[in-house]
Amino acid sequence: FCVERQYIIGGIYTVIQTKARLTAEEWGENYFLVGPYVESNVRTQVELIEPTNPALKRAIDKMNSSGCKVYFGRWLIEGSPYVVLIDVAFTAWNLDKWKKELWDNFSIGVPWFDREANDAVLFGFLTAWLLGEYAAQCEEPPHILAHFHEWLAGLGLALCRQRQLPVATIFTTHATLLGRYLCAGSVDFYNNLADFNVDKEAGDRQIYHRYCLERTAARCAHVFTTVSQITAVEAEHLLKRKPDIITPNGLNVKKFSAMHEFQNLHAQSKNRIQEFIRGHFYGHLDFNLDKCLFLFIAGRYEFSNKGADIFLEALARLNYLLRVNHSDVTVVAFFIMPARTNNFNVETLKGQAVRKQLWDTAQTVKERFGKKLYESLLVGQLPDVSKMLDKDDFTMMKRAIFATQRQCQPPICTHNMLEDSNDPILTCIRRIGLFNSSADRVKVIFHPEFLSSTSPLLPMDYEEFVRGCHLGVFPSYYEPWGYTPAECTVMGIPSISTNLSGFGCFMEEHIADPSAYGIYILDRRYRGVDESCNQLTSYLFQFCQQSRRARIIQRNRTERLSDLLDWRYLGRYYISARHMALAKAFPDTYFYQPHDSETAQGFRYPRPASVPPSPSLSRHSSPRQSEAEEDDDRYDEDAEAEKDRLNIRQPLTLPSKKGPALPYTLPGANGEKNGAASVKN
Repeated sequence: FCVERQYIIGGIYTVIQTKARLTAEEWGENYFLVGPYVESNVRTQVELIEPTNPALKRAIDKMNSSGCKVYFGRWLIEGSPYVVLIDVAFTAWNLDKWKKELWDNFSIGVPWFDREANDAVLFGFLTAWLLGEYAAQCEEPPHILAHFHEWLAGLGLALCRQRQLPVATIFTTHATLLGRYLCAGSVDFYNNLADFNVDKEAGDRQIYHRYCLERTAARCAHVFTTVSQITAVEAEHLLKRKPDIITPNGLNVKKFSAMHEFQNLHAQSKNRIQEFIRGHFYGHLDFNLDKCLFLFIAGRYEFSNKGADIFLEALARLNYLLRVNHSDVTVVAFFIMPARTNNFNVETLKGQAVRKQLWDTAQTVKERFGKKLYESLLVGQLPDVSKMLDKDDFTMMKRAIFATQRQCQPPICTHNMLEDSNDPILTCIRRIGLFNSSADRVKVIFHPEFLSSTSPLLPMDYEEFVRGCHLGVFPSYYEPWGYTPAECTVMGIPSISTNLSGFGCFMEEHIADPSAYGIYILDRRYRGVDESCNQLTSYLFQFCQQSRRARIIQRNRTERLSDLLDWRYLGRYYISARHMALAKAFPDTYFYQPHDSETAQGFRYPRPASVPPSPSLSRHSSPRQSEAEEDDDRYDEDAEAEKDRLNIRQPLTLPSKKGPALPYTLPGANGEKNGAASVKN
């Protein structure tokens, strides 16, 4: 009986959603997700049904008869896992009683004004109640495995241990609470990890009670995991426990039957972005869209943590380099970061209206021209070109041209910001002077809203937008994993990340020369801000110098790395964590035997043979170095792809659903050992 419980937010939502199919295949009818009941989401994403497990049905019925509201259904995603949803607000009358119990048993006090922490207390006690009730309703002693994600769900784990329930527990922190706050405060975080007074730092930021809940869950769990090696170091210092296993985040990778279908999708999405650019820069469209590169950064609006500050500074330096080198390349950088706005910018909407009007005018003239041409050919005469367009046609076209005249610069922001004068991105843009002028080779567009296919401005979903861009830039200072560069990789789009992100460290470990595969790793751990900014500028400038053919080759290589990020490969780490937890909680029944193995064996991509040698693996290496080299036939896509296929482990073979855990090889703790788990005879 496997349970995962979490408050689903941000990247954690992606983890749970994408992993559900693999876990459901492993555990079958014994896999359940537990979370808070949110009516608006349930209406569109959950099919409410009667519980299929008799013991669970009795447990839910008893809780409902005791003053709770617990729902059961199927989550309508891949894998269709069962979900148990608890209405936290309905039991808020128990809050004071449960807070007292929390203080008596754990000496953790939660202030009345912290609504999020209050909800965590309610959710924790309700999930512990659910597990205890289920164990009591089982006819035979059950073996329950419960996986808790993040501090918001962690209290339920501590209560399971305190009440000595028959539950094997796993706690995963996707980012430490204190680490996120410290990095947002512009401290030298990673070089001072061992020196922080964690209690004082948490108290100064008024999150001591939240920190205590997170630390308690980490210390009480049978198995403690985190998503990357860089976060494991952070957790060891801040939560005072070294993670037992690293569980990297994956994605459900969908391969295309046609080898280069993703390249076609890139071209289609790029054309749609170009249409938006035509409208946004109307009246100032003095650059060649065929030589225009689209860069983007996306995520939560954490200006420093997400690296928006260093990205803007690098763009200013890139603008200077492109201008002094008289480059014909134009860079358009998108910032997709949700912020507080009150509506679309009128000038931005006007641009799209002007573009549509021009298109309609061109179509009308084309139809008239085509009709006259058709009639002329019907009578066997060559058309007189001077008579094909009459005075009305020229008048219509002149009016359309006059409509494109613009007295102001193209807008930076697509929306009206509520705090324009204090917005970090806009303030930085004013300082560096990137105002989308005609002389600038770097243009900036700030879209402070999530992308949607129903938007009147840029009607594209996020996935479609990413496919149409040329490079994702994520120079984060604090990024425990980094789903945005991972999503770029799966879609065959090169990206820039850092050695302070879990994704960047993972790729450095598994690829001999990441930059050859379109994965640029920025050094933000051992270099100062200015040095890191110069390195980022160098990456961007070198990317701008690549030919179109070189970028196509690089995208092919990037897309081949998607196997590294598939849950079919990374799911083995979660399975190993579950086996370890079962062996610790039920040592008389389960046995976990770690044994040494070479982790990188069969799991490391070599340097592509067609890439020219470079003095340092950390430096940029692309297929293009000169025009003569473009005609070099050394690059063989099929041969490279076949070699890469040999350097990836085979997909995970799941154990039989008939038994709890048949023996099979798994990666072990911290990626340093392999382990086998089995049922004792």
